Amino acid sequence: MTATAPAPAPGNEAAPDERLIRASPLRKLLGRPELGSVVGAVAVFLFFAVAADSFLRMSSFGTVLYAASVIGIMAVPVALLMIGGEFDLSAGVMVTSSALISSMFSYQMTANVWVGILVSLLVTLAIGVFNGFMLTRTELPSFIITLGTFLMLTGLNLGLTKLISGTVSTKSISDMEGFESAKQVFASQTTIGGVNLKVTILWWAVLIAVATWILLRTRSGNWIFAVGGEKGAARAVGVPVNRTKIGLYMGVAVGAWISGQHLLFSFDVVQSGEGVGNELTYIIAAVIGGCLITGGYGSAIGAAVGAFIFGMTSKGIVYAEWNPDWFKFFLGAMLLLATLLNAWVRKRAEATK
Repeated sequence: MTATAPAPAPGNEAAPDERLIRASPLRKLLGRPELGSVVGAVAVFLFFAVAADSFLRMSSFGTVLYAASVIGIMAVPVALLMIGGEFDLSAGVMVTSSALISSMFSYQMTANVWVGILVSLLVTLAIGVFNGFMLTRTELPSFIITLGTFLMLTGLNLGLTKLISGTVSTKSISDMEGFESAKQVFASQTTIGGVNLKVTILWWAVLIAVATWILLRTRSGNWIFAVGGEKGAARAVGVPVNRTKIGLYMGVAVGAWISGQHLLFSFDVVQSGEGVGNELTYIIAAVIGGCLITGGYGSAIGAAVGAFIFGMTSKGIVYAEWNPDWFKFFLGAMLLLATLLNAWVRKRAEATK
């Protein structure tokens, strides 16, 4: 004889587990944080395709991709940091610091430039650890911590460069051992189908893939979303909040190192005052890509699309032969429209659940 479970009393039927409910394609689409930025990218593309005849040329495509990749290399790790609920206002000058360290160490020590590159990586990572450590130890807002780092790095970049080189720029290292091989890694280009493609595009694609894998396929990705959504609740369930935040700042440091080496090996010398203001560009690209200022929401792909919108706009204005002063206007308009569109998309996603 087999026993049968009693039928549930009327009105007491167990609610189905929402994890077993199959989401419709529309719900999945509306739930993607990069949806708004993709719509914006299509709109910007169509706009400049009509406004500028040369925008659709294959040669222009390579230029747009390069402009996007220079921003995107930093926008991707900055997006992960924002998903984790923090900011880094020192990201722009950290790029310059990384380039200055490589150049001056190699020149002053008459070492192979790869030695300078390695030293630069270690020092840049140390800056990221410093930001994360100070944040987790003091509990001060990341705005204050990284603003202090921004000011210190700005002063160090200028002061040490003038002290060591006697000018505001570094000495040329183009004749040093290892320069050509390093240039191939960080500043080379290739031509495919008549389109000049810089190696930064490859670095950008790799960072997008790695960041997306981390967010969607690893336990660390769950930690990032958790600490950005509610730090206290994340700590209560065993998420290593401090370690996660320090790791995110180290990720920004890696992006700054890559960007800094590209800057150095593209132009051979580095101006110590460069990079100021770029941190806002990286943050704006992440916000346009769907990252929330409050943390806990966003994607690496969205940040990449935000950077691509930057590239299209900056070069589209040139191809349309407009006054480049209008770029800031378009930048502000895109930020507002993207933020409103992202908020609308998120509300629609929540309404369909």
